[in-house]
Amino acid sequence: MPRVRIDAHQIQQVLINLMLNAIQAMDGGGTLTIRTFLENEGGVGIEVRDTGGGIRESHRKKIFDPFFTTKSEGTGLGLSISIKILESHGATMDVISEEGAYSVFAVHFPRGKGHDV
Repeated sequence: MPRVRIDAHQIQQVLINLMLNAIQAMDGGGTLTIRTFLENEGGVGIEVRDTGGGIRESHRKKIFDPFFTTKSEGTGLGLSISIKILESHGATMDVISEEGAYSVFAVHFPRGKGHDV
């Protein structure tokens, strides 16, 4: 994999948030898969996939909004902070979800952009 320039602590925060969300979505058990992959033009992708209940279609456009949550004890800030961190690195995040089946959060880092490690 090529190297990408990131702030490791900030990206760690993003990945922990994505993994915790995935684990919480699988409250009855399931599979959490994390993989890296090569992007077009030399970037790097990281995918967090779960076999939880998926995201309701009516919620998909709101999940990155500050304070939006479906959890009884959540603040609704995790994904909104995560997307801001990624944007500051020149990165993007895609979400694919099938209600009742799975969710995939894919982070895309361009080559050579972002912060020093």
